[in-house]
Amino acid sequence: MVSGKVALVTGAASGIGMATAELLVREGAKVLLCDRNGPALAEAAQALRAQGGRVEAFEADVAQEAQVAAAVEACLRSFGAMNCAVNNAGITGVPAPVAETDLAVWHQVLAVNLTGVFLCLKHEIAHMRGAGGGSIVNVASGSAIVATPGMAAYCASKHGVLGLTKTAAVENAGAGIRVNAVCPGSTDTPMLQAAMAADPSVKELVLSTLPAGRLGRPQEVAEAIVWLCSDRASFVNGATLLVDGAAVAR
Repeated sequence: MVSGKVALVTGAASGIGMATAELLVREGAKVLLCDRNGPALAEAAQALRAQGGRVEAFEADVAQEAQVAAAVEACLRSFGAMNCAVNNAGITGVPAPVAETDLAVWHQVLAVNLTGVFLCLKHEIAHMRGAGGGSIVNVASGSAIVATPGMAAYCASKHGVLGLTKTAAVENAGAGIRVNAVCPGSTDTPMLQAAMAADPSVKELVLSTLPAGRLGRPQEVAEAIVWLCSDRASFVNGATLLVDGAAVAR
């Protein structure tokens, strides 16, 4: 589906980001892996190279504009192009109701989950507008569609990602740039496992919202992301694709 394309993937060291990078490589794409966790990023790159993947790794914090700009430049320098981007990096923050959410946690979560996506879009689009277009997929969440009690900052940040996605799609459709969002439900990633281990209320909430009777797998979300990156989704733009086992529909 994406043979010959070049993709930049943030939050690529584990979970959905790693699964997406792995599928992109398997489908014939070259990938720049981006993550702020240097050791985990190096391990991910080594694993993909062992599978024959053409990948490069670039350590960056998406909340820092200079580092985002440098990541895009690294992709262009390494592979000479950037046809696709997957803005996946995100954090949950410390769970708390609105009235008990610490302001520092609020700022931290929005800096990564919302400002980080904005900065990635800004620099990805700037390149793609002069390169004939491309496809961008923002990873939001089921929490971008419905309320998630106890996750005020996370929920607000993911709602914001959908607004950014739609705005960027409309602004850039004429330039051949597609911008879509994928909203995973509860997915078996290190981030979710850590959140459930840290707070029993999070585990209880997650387990109560699983009509399919199980967590999603990162590879299942990756399939949707890679399809949106591909030319098979050539007229899909500004869309929100739920991959949640009917959790939001319940």
